[in-house]
Amino acid sequence: MVDRTSGVPAYRQIADHLRGQIESGKLAPGSPLPSERELVDTYDASRPTIREAVKLLRTSGLVVAQHGRGVFVRPPSVVTRLARTRLSRSARAENKGAFMGDAAAGDFAPSVSVRVRVEAADERVADLLNVEPGTEVVVRDRVMRANNDVVQLAVSRLPRDLTQGTPIEEVDTGSGGVYARLEESGHVLDRFEEFVSARMPTVDEQSLLQLPEGSPVITVTRVAYTADRAVEVNDMVLAANRYELHYEFAAT
Repeated sequence: MVDRTSGVPAYRQIADHLRGQIESGKLAPGSPLPSERELVDTYDASRPTIREAVKLLRTSGLVVAQHGRGVFVRPPSVVTRLARTRLSRSARAENKGAFMGDAAAGDFAPSVSVRVRVEAADERVADLLNVEPGTEVVVRDRVMRANNDVVQLAVSRLPRDLTQGTPIEEVDTGSGGVYARLEESGHVLDRFEEFVSARMPTVDEQSLLQLPEGSPVITVTRVAYTADRAVEVNDMVLAANRYELHYEFAAT
């Protein structure tokens, strides 16, 4: 199956053939790749060539190595980000707002790790919140997982005059999350504004999200407002190979 006269390196031909088997379903999600010995025999190739082919599949995000077990076809786990209802009061009342709502719709098990700290607002955050640079903000730094795979990083910043003495400064904010706690304190949300972009990940982002080499991220910055002020800036980084953004608009 390897054409030695094509000019295409043998490891790329082997990787392309294995990719075709994965995409066709012949190698099913979660199933192991044939052993290195089997691949050597199948393709009449050297071990270094086989290893380069498998490395190419790994950097493409098609397979994942499990220590001591082998190499397995990565199961598809696309998270659909439902923009239509994710921030509604009704969704928050059912504890299905934002990421929890995505989990309910996508039937995956969500988990979130949270760190809370206080810092001084830099110029960008101060401008978005319409406060003076250096104003104290509480920072909620979250790592979000779908079926134990990290799919999103999110960092929320809120002015401390809104959060001090409330569960917003605790790891567990309770059912409905930060927005429910804001409204219970009398800060009724009026609207949200989101800015969506894409870029290449930082080294830390690539590591946390376990991104294949060359894979971009989707960035979403959301600003939440009451009728008279901005109350939160939320910077989100989404694994582009794991996310689909779903928007619905009325034709009016």
